[in-house]
Amino acid sequence: MDILLNPIIISVVLMCGLCLLRLNVMLSIIIAAVIAGLLAGMNLGDTMGIMISGMGGNAETALSYVLLGVIAAAMGQTGLADILALKIAKLVKGNKFALLMVFTFVAILSQTLIPVHIAFIPILIPALLPMMDRLKIDRRAAVCALTFGLLAPYVTMPVGYGIIFQGIVSEAMTANGMAATTTDVWHANGILLIGLFVGLVTSLLYFKKERTYKDSDTIEAAISISDADTKMTSVHYLALLSAVVTMFIQILTGSMPLGAMAGIMLMLVFKVIPWRQMDGVIDDGVKLMGFIAFVMLVASGYGDVISKSGAVDSLINSAISVVGQNKIMAASVMLLVGLAIDMGIGTSFGTVPIIAVLFVPFAMKVGFSMPATIVIISAAAALGDAGSPASDTTLGPSAGLGADGQHDHIWDTCVPSFFFYNGPLFICGLVGAMIL
Repeated sequence: MDILLNPIIISVVLMCGLCLLRLNVMLSIIIAAVIAGLLAGMNLGDTMGIMISGMGGNAETALSYVLLGVIAAAMGQTGLADILALKIAKLVKGNKFALLMVFTFVAILSQTLIPVHIAFIPILIPALLPMMDRLKIDRRAAVCALTFGLLAPYVTMPVGYGIIFQGIVSEAMTANGMAATTTDVWHANGILLIGLFVGLVTSLLYFKKERTYKDSDTIEAAISISDADTKMTSVHYLALLSAVVTMFIQILTGSMPLGAMAGIMLMLVFKVIPWRQMDGVIDDGVKLMGFIAFVMLVASGYGDVISKSGAVDSLINSAISVVGQNKIMAASVMLLVGLAIDMGIGTSFGTVPIIAVLFVPFAMKVGFSMPATIVIISAAAALGDAGSPASDTTLGPSAGLGADGQHDHIWDTCVPSFFFYNGPLFICGLVGAMIL
């Protein structure tokens, strides 16, 4: 009973409930943060102060998304996105499954060899909506295809964002008394790929039925584009060059904002975007990614509230007192705790340091091996990344698929991705904890 009355559990359930009732995501997170602080014994002023100061934790990410949104808007203005969309249309030749696999493949590339994360979504997906609508593809299937590509690589592949996530896991475990390397992490996490793949397959089968969307101006515009309009010009090649420079600067410096600024400046220098039009492009970029940036800021503040409230310690200690030495129950509780925290703060990368402090000693006490502990922590952190209203894994697809106003963030993105990925991921995490 103490577990159910924990401020984290109550605030996360409240946040999810408000989102399902279609209250704005950002407002839902703020309300949940205030409730969590008050239930933990903090006063209202302190709670808001901690939340506001904690928003800086995602400041770099938020700035990155806004700047990458500007690049996306610039590419859209040049017509490059439409050209790429039509080339993809010719490649897939009206095959729905092939198009969904393109989404998955591009999403995987965005996490590994071309680490731009979700920045490709507002560039590519809106331009493909007309073709998707003519093929009557259920956009929820596209959500699940994108989610696999955004989630599986960092959990299981030692490349790109995977190196970062797996490094966080190994460092957090080592700092708390159980030595582990990045190699240990991706070796152990292979079993989680099975669950994620099951989620992909079952979701595509479930959403294979046709779904009709209303006609829009974008559909009519796309139909009017002829083959001649797909010819690449110098402006398009310079826009692509700017995108490549953005990627390389990001990789070399480790700074996504710096890479995005480099790409924007090249577009100005090469006159991809005329100087006088830059204000409009920036406005469009903020419209594309600004909301995601603010949600990430608020989610970081919420994470700081629950971290400083002491609710995490009390939640895990209450769980420990219930499960004792039972390994199956211990693993299940740790996975559920990770799910609750990640659903609230929306970042698996940020969940790892929060849970590792108590998960590692608890795992050693119960008798879990190092690989088993890796799987528990990785799965516990990843659970909720698919489905959390505050996760960039859900916010990104919603931004692209909802460009014409016909896709709901909660019911069309969060609910399907939560259902199809968290269940298999939980089961594989539990199995991995038992056999490794």
